Amino acid sequence: MPELSGSVSAAPRPPRGPRERGRFDWAGLRADLRGAVPDASLALLATGLIYWLLYARISSGTSATLSLMPHMENPAEYWMYWMCQAFGWSALLWAYITVVFGLLRSGPYPRWRWLPVTRLEKWHRTTSLTTIGLMFLHAAFFFGDQLRDNLTRWGTGRSLWTAFVDVFVPGGYATGTGRIAILIGLLALYLAIPLSLAFYLRHRTGSRMWVALHRFVIVVYVLSVWHTLLYGTNVWYDGTFRTLVWALQMPIAALILLRLLAPARPRERLRLRGHPLPVTVRLAGRLAVVATVLGLLAVLVTGVDGGRDPDDHGGTSPALWPERWVIWAGLLALTLALVAVAHRTRPAARKDRERDRDRDRPGAPAG
Repeated sequence: MPELSGSVSAAPRPPRGPRERGRFDWAGLRADLRGAVPDASLALLATGLIYWLLYARISSGTSATLSLMPHMENPAEYWMYWMCQAFGWSALLWAYITVVFGLLRSGPYPRWRWLPVTRLEKWHRTTSLTTIGLMFLHAAFFFGDQLRDNLTRWGTGRSLWTAFVDVFVPGGYATGTGRIAILIGLLALYLAIPLSLAFYLRHRTGSRMWVALHRFVIVVYVLSVWHTLLYGTNVWYDGTFRTLVWALQMPIAALILLRLLAPARPRERLRLRGHPLPVTVRLAGRLAVVATVLGLLAVLVTGVDGGRDPDDHGGTSPALWPERWVIWAGLLALTLALVAVAHRTRPAARKDRERDRDRDRPGAPAG
């Protein structure tokens, strides 16, 4: 009689049925939300520290914001605005962290014993959820500040509606730099939600589709940085801090380039043989990242980073570019790219391609 092991091996999991494949992975989302509690707590602590720093700088009169908006010299009166700013900076910080985690996971991963791949992937998911929450709170406090200001002029109904349109409707904010900056910020928020949560639909879409769609989440990060450089009053003017924000993008660009040159998945490596379209797209992506790295180097060397003149205490904005129609056109192009990727990587299309390859294989039976 064979010796029995002290542990019982788990029975093989039966294949998922159609109903299970089609559902949203609520259990996985709940588990990641629970896992994000320590991460979110740390983010709230960081937000509190940033708020304290902003409050102290306004109180002491050393904040660059006062050169732009001198009427905000009383931080207690405009506390919601400063909470909005604090959540904006913590959201950008957490977006930076989650992008780094994602690039480490999908690129040439360093073999650190203290950080296995499973833990890194979990941290990437939890920090992504925290980032979405911080982005929403950034917008929510801006809504509160807009509502406070509106109530000094209008009734409650009109104040609520106007604040909602200005803050949450893309293109609703119609004055100043906010015409562009708030539009970009809202696009980042509204793109972050589906592109990040696509992971929990992987049973329905298939792993290839959600992986392909999730790559576009880097667009969210780029839009977030763009929004900050355009509208962050702390980086409104040329100076050391604005240059630092630019400099911190160098590691991200380098990791993206490294991830493209040595991806974790062998099938994503650049091979000059094969269908011209995928080869061209992958080669163009690598060249674009190289150009981005060179552009960032040029910004750091020359100091020309798009900031306002510190001596212009009136805060006059330079001519805004691009116009909103350019951003809408870019969004349309991005949407078409997402649709094309989803169509190409849908499970039915993949099965058809595999069947065609099998049919074309030598020795395959005729259909």
